[in-house]
Amino acid sequence: MSDQTQPIPASELPASPPEENARPEMLPPAPERRLAGSPVPWVVSLVLAAMVGTLLFVAGYLAAAATQAGASCAAPTDAFAAFCEAYDKLKSQYVDKLDDSALAEGAIKGMFEYGVKDPFSGYMSPEDYQNALGSLSGQFSGIGAEMAVRNAKDPTDLTSCTQISDTCVLVVVAPLAGSPAEDAGLAAGDVVLKVDGVSVNGTTLEDQVAKVRGPAGTDVTLTLRRGDRTFDLKITRRAITSSEVETKMLDNKIGYIALRSFSPASADQFHAGLKKLLDQGATSIIFDLRDDPGGYIDAANRIASEFIGSGLIFSQESSGGEVKDWDAVSGGLATDPPLPLVVLVNNGSASASEIVSAALLERGRATLIGQHTYGKNTVQVWTELENHGGVRITISRWFTPDHHSVAPNGVQPQIVVNVPAGTPPNRDLYVERAVEELSKGNIGAPSPAATGSPAAYEWLWAPA
Repeated sequence: MSDQTQPIPASELPASPPEENARPEMLPPAPERRLAGSPVPWVVSLVLAAMVGTLLFVAGYLAAAATQAGASCAAPTDAFAAFCEAYDKLKSQYVDKLDDSALAEGAIKGMFEYGVKDPFSGYMSPEDYQNALGSLSGQFSGIGAEMAVRNAKDPTDLTSCTQISDTCVLVVVAPLAGSPAEDAGLAAGDVVLKVDGVSVNGTTLEDQVAKVRGPAGTDVTLTLRRGDRTFDLKITRRAITSSEVETKMLDNKIGYIALRSFSPASADQFHAGLKKLLDQGATSIIFDLRDDPGGYIDAANRIASEFIGSGLIFSQESSGGEVKDWDAVSGGLATDPPLPLVVLVNNGSASASEIVSAALLERGRATLIGQHTYGKNTVQVWTELENHGGVRITISRWFTPDHHSVAPNGVQPQIVVNVPAGTPPNRDLYVERAVEELSKGNIGAPSPAATGSPAAYEWLWAPA
């Protein structure tokens, strides 16, 4: 399950279902956000997609070119009679030839956009659906490199870099260890000028991510600038399992662990990363959920359970009044309340990220630092259609341990951090504030706070 039915990471790179034979459920990823002064890297790769779930909903269908006169459309209910009539008139009267596939896709999109009016339910084209599945699964086919757009003239000005240009350049942040990019000699700091001979200028990071992705075994050629040299580098794509977790030890025995998304592998990777920090002597933890768009809800439950030993993590309420409580699972590594825990959040922390941060807040296990989260409390199931596109459909809502909804205002941090314009990109004010609070002993074992009570934040969590 997932906080959508399948998450889409904010990188080039939104678990097994919680119940046997259950359809995967997830919270759909929020629109991509970037922290000022800290662009979110994209890991270049392509999804190896697999069909998810079973077809839940068919809202009428068009027969392929009718084999019998007049038998062109079958209406599932009387309400669709006008739809079939419009289709028949288009096919018989329109001046040019029409493509049934294009008409069908347009009808499905319109059904969701105008009939459902839910921003988290919708139709995805075959290409979009397969890419989204890959992002969610954490497994890709690509070159395995983190990339970003940076302002070469003024590194502090990222807001003006909406397109790649001679000033706003596409750079390699780092190749992943053991990746095709690393094997081919791609290096951090390389500037990408062309992809397969076509200039990247005038395009976006997302455009180039799509171009660099491709099936395993195929080649992509990057034209690079490294110092004063300009050269071509051919890289053969292959399947990659992305790392969702980053860890490092900071001063004063503070362990830092960041989670990129809630993929099928993320819970195991998080457990291993947290164990590594504790084995290295960490006496407090910074858990970074910034710009994490979410993913599988069972992964969220397992990761929250690393810090909460028992009791309710969240509840899920479906149509018809069905309620499922998600309790903590055993085996958490940091459930001891005296171990100080800070969770970093921002407007890009969504869905599964909000499940975890709200649970840690309301169960009195963590102090939240940053900006309010995205504000999404619905669960979606994703299913593949006959054309290999897909639909995502909201099937339930989730609530915090105290039965609060995070929609629409998000989870509010107890300590707010604002990033002023002009902050150098190499400074992370969120982490700096967390380190400051932990080092001063201002954050110990917190008391429970109510997600829906800003006054409680101000009283319980005002910075010392």
